[in-house]
Amino acid sequence: MHQGAVTGPAVQGPPNIAVVGLGNVLMGDDAFGPYVVAALEAHHVFPEGVDLIDAGTPGHELSAYLDGRDALIVIDAVQADGPPGSLRLFTFDEVCDRPPSLALSPHEPGLREALQKLAFSGRAPGHFLLVGAVPAQVELCTRLSEPLLQAVPAAESVVLGALAGFGIVAGEKVPPSPLAPWWERTDPSP
Repeated sequence: MHQGAVTGPAVQGPPNIAVVGLGNVLMGDDAFGPYVVAALEAHHVFPEGVDLIDAGTPGHELSAYLDGRDALIVIDAVQADGPPGSLRLFTFDEVCDRPPSLALSPHEPGLREALQKLAFSGRAPGHFLLVGAVPAQVELCTRLSEPLLQAVPAAESVVLGALAGFGIVAGEKVPPSPLAPWWERTDPSP
C-alpha cells in the first residue's frame, strides 16, 4: 500500500528502491531528471538495493521500472507555478489525482498512468516522491538552462534526504567522477 510521502520507517531487509530520472535528453530542460541521476552517480556511492535509473521517455515501459518497489523517487521537469529552477515536491496522491490529459507526445502514457496501473494491480511503491523542477526551456537542445543547472545540487539533496528517511545513507564518492552525461559528450568514446 502506498503512502503519500516518501518519509517513513527504515526499510527492513535489503531495500528495493528506485531513483528514476524521466525526460527527453534532446529537449533542453526536459533532461533534468536524467541529469540529476547522472549527478548522483558521479558524486555518490549507493548501497545495494538502491537503483539509479535514467529512464528517459519510456512510455508504456515505465511501469516495469516502478513495479513492486519499496520506495520510488522520481525526478522530472514539471509544469508548475514558479520561476525556472524552482523545485516542487509531489506525493503519490497529488500525481495520481490529477485529471487525465490527452496523450500529446510519443512518450506517453506517463508517470500518472504508470502509478495508477501499479496501484490497481497492488504493485504500487510503498513510498513515493516526485521531485519536479520548473523548466526554463523545453526545446531541441542537449543542455540544461542555467536555472536548471543551479537546481541540480538541491535536487540531489532532496533525494539523499528522502533516502536517509529510510535509513539509507549514500556514501560520498572520493574523488567524484566527472559529471559528463552521455548526451552532452562531443567525444564518441564511451
